[in-house]
Amino acid sequence: MFRTAYLPLLLAIALTSLASKGQGEGLQRLRYSATDAGAGVDLGVGLWAWPLPMDYDGDGDLDLLVSCPDVPFNGTYFFENPDGDAKLPRFKPPVRVGPGYHDIQPSDVGDDVRLLLPGKELVDFRETGLEKFKPIYAIENIHPVKVRANQWRLVDYDGDGVRDLIVGVGDWSEYGWDNAYNAAGEWTNGPLHGYVYLLANRGTNEDPDYADPEKLRAGDQVIDVYGAPTPNFGDFDGDGDLDLLCGEFLDGFNYFENVGTRTEPAYATARRLTHDAAPLAMDLQMIIPVAIDWDRDGDLDLIVGDEDGRVALVEHSGKVVDGLPQLLPPVYFQQEPDLLKFGALVTPVSFDWDGDGDEDLLCGNTAGYIGFIENLDGGNPPRWAPPVRLQVGDKTFRVEAGPNGSIQGPCEAKWGYTTFSVADWDGDGLPDIVLNSILGRVAWLKNIGTRTEPQLAAPQPVDVAWELGAGETPPKPAWTWWTPDANELAPEWRTTPVAVDWTGDGLCDLVMLDHEGYLALYERYRDGDHLQLKPGRRAFRIEGDGAFDGNHNQVTTDATGLRLNAGTAGKSGRRKFCIVDWNRDGKLDVIVNSINANVLLNLGERNGVTTFRDLGPIDELKLAGHDTSPTTVDWNGDGERELLLGAEDGHFYYLRRQD
Repeated sequence: MFRTAYLPLLLAIALTSLASKGQGEGLQRLRYSATDAGAGVDLGVGLWAWPLPMDYDGDGDLDLLVSCPDVPFNGTYFFENPDGDAKLPRFKPPVRVGPGYHDIQPSDVGDDVRLLLPGKELVDFRETGLEKFKPIYAIENIHPVKVRANQWRLVDYDGDGVRDLIVGVGDWSEYGWDNAYNAAGEWTNGPLHGYVYLLANRGTNEDPDYADPEKLRAGDQVIDVYGAPTPNFGDFDGDGDLDLLCGEFLDGFNYFENVGTRTEPAYATARRLTHDAAPLAMDLQMIIPVAIDWDRDGDLDLIVGDEDGRVALVEHSGKVVDGLPQLLPPVYFQQEPDLLKFGALVTPVSFDWDGDGDEDLLCGNTAGYIGFIENLDGGNPPRWAPPVRLQVGDKTFRVEAGPNGSIQGPCEAKWGYTTFSVADWDGDGLPDIVLNSILGRVAWLKNIGTRTEPQLAAPQPVDVAWELGAGETPPKPAWTWWTPDANELAPEWRTTPVAVDWTGDGLCDLVMLDHEGYLALYERYRDGDHLQLKPGRRAFRIEGDGAFDGNHNQVTTDATGLRLNAGTAGKSGRRKFCIVDWNRDGKLDVIVNSINANVLLNLGERNGVTTFRDLGPIDELKLAGHDTSPTTVDWNGDGERELLLGAEDGHFYYLRRQD
């Protein structure tokens, strides 16, 4: 990757990570200070939490094992409960005890817990580190098509004393994946499906003989929830038989009352769990509920994992109203501070948000929030406060896709994927936020507070002076079903809008991917008292072929410009980058996401076109299954920026620059 002719240029820049590696360093996760041990933060793993509640350490109280199947935080983690029978203990930080798995499910069998994966069981998992298996069924996928959830559990389904197999599957075959809206924003593909199969045991517990799988029914229909059913059998209404409670790919719970008997189950049509007459819902989606009497009061609660790695208690109130168990809204577990985290696919921006002279972190994430992580002491590294979600007025600010805001369809309704930059957008001396998201609509949130106490107004579109003919509308991606307003900017989704004075004229320009994935300069100009953006100009190139992969995207360069993503629909956009004078030569460089991050060094401008040289990944560690998000920091105040990456596990990875 490194050419000999480039070595003098690279020694202080790209070889930074190699020097760190030689000292056993490289990219390092940010941590809370040990002095912050008295505070509590959300318990969490990386992307996607699969909770396994049990007494893991044998001390008589319930701990949490949580499996995380994604990179870079893959693993199954032990959160020790130090508080005994407390309903909401503050758990110890996570300890990795084995690899992470999709579809791992716990089954309570007598006084023990057994852990199942598709077609097999983890054997002696406490002793073997969750790496020893035994087969329990010859076929791992019992459904006729490929599945996105494959969740196996043991349960004595019909009360005969013999444990049967239950399998929940998520079927996406009718849904497809993306780009299926009509011009009215209606999804034209099918829904997600979530079926529950019974494999009845005709043998014994010691020598099982499972019958062919059959789909369970409720009323006169096959049980079918919106993907990822995560079936839980238990006596939720206290009448002595086993009811069925399922999750889904989104955020809600489906309750199937057993209107038969313990030995001859029959299920009523699904009802949604509710609270105060509204559907009971988790904060995010891709939920994984596990039924257990967590507080040991005689009824079944739910322990529920979210997509962003958090885990919540959904407590049974002990009441049943009109046959429907009354569960309470989720309360997210807390742990002792350890690793700094803000949801999943965190998108940090380092900026002194509260005007006290040190750099804080503002962050977006998959849930669509903007988080403020205050730098408490200006140290190197700083002490950090727990994240606080920013508000607009008296409401927490959040972007959500809703039924048709994501190009990948209605199953992404709870995601927001906020990504932004911070700058004085309107020239009033106060920092504002310029935002993009899952929606692919660039907006800005004006700071209507003060320099030390910022407050945000509701988002409003950035203003582009498009040069349009009669009947023309602003450009948009070919797969975007809606039409932008006259001065609206509709680029590709989930790509950072970098507000920066690129031209050096004192006005804040915008640099970001345009509607076809090219890096474009939207130059700012003043029209009387009004600030506007010129239409985007593809003013960037990269030396050589410029091709490097970034999981969902690939860089190309041609006579048209520097295309940071040539993907379409769901594979479009997704570029996260920041702009900084990385080598302090007076020219602005670009740091862009890759397996971690690549530095694009500014070689200069000619005829209005800036050419970059790609210095390659800044480190060897792979952080991205989806994408990372770079920013730069200067915690030691030496004027030289260093790299901080937000990763999809929600953690922050810091790379110290060596002189």
